[in-house]
Amino acid sequence: MNAPLPPRSDLPVRAAVGAVLIALAALALWVGDWLFWIILSAVSLLMMAEWSGLAHASARNTRIAQFTICVPLAIMAPKWIAAGPGFFALGLIFGAMFFVAIVTRRQILAVGAVYVVLPVLALLWLRAQPDGLLLAFWSMALVWACDIGAYFAGRNLGGPKLAPRVSPNKTWSGLLGGVVGAALLGAILYRFGLPLHLAIASPFLAVVAQAGDLYESWLKRRAGVKDSGTLLPGHGGFLDRLDGLVPVAPIAALLVFLPEVIR
Repeated sequence: MNAPLPPRSDLPVRAAVGAVLIALAALALWVGDWLFWIILSAVSLLMMAEWSGLAHASARNTRIAQFTICVPLAIMAPKWIAAGPGFFALGLIFGAMFFVAIVTRRQILAVGAVYVVLPVLALLWLRAQPDGLLLAFWSMALVWACDIGAYFAGRNLGGPKLAPRVSPNKTWSGLLGGVVGAALLGAILYRFGLPLHLAIASPFLAVVAQAGDLYESWLKRRAGVKDSGTLLPGHGGFLDRLDGLVPVAPIAALLVFLPEVIR
């Protein structure tokens, strides 16, 4: 968010990769079921590799972490294949965290196991709900709206820095732009059937998304790298692209789940 413009020669590559990512996400979200699960699982494994890189983990420990998270990811397969997204999978995610911590003795890798798998559970669970297409789209699109709003507000308005020691390009105007963008999306989707409490929560989740972005920036600064990876030309790694969605997806799922429990 609020990142400087890439060199002119990189713009076509950046735009092309971005278009492919959006098309792939839209297709997977629309189809749902096995395709959504496969793509999210693959991305989660790639994110685990990038997380391991930021933690300067050995190749052995990286493989252990990736193999371990395959267990909860496999259990989250559609119910005609496995158990599907649910409490069993949630328990396995935290079981994977403890296993990685004990075997590798690297607590940061254990945290990464939860960091990259919990959002997958949340998105799969949202997509499996009766209004799953709308709910999963809302949770993903509000992050996109936040990114767009933050980018344009930060570039055009500038102003005081949000967290200069962590990410010098982010501004308070960018944060406000992201909140406005998410609020507008929530208002639009409300007219298409999004529950009122989720529409109201949208601007607050924009703040969560930008906090996730700052956290990933801190991880990169701590690791001494510019990007989390190189898999996405012009964009960096998957952690770079999904840092806002990582915290938003679980909270969005919780906001959908809690009213059902209260009833």
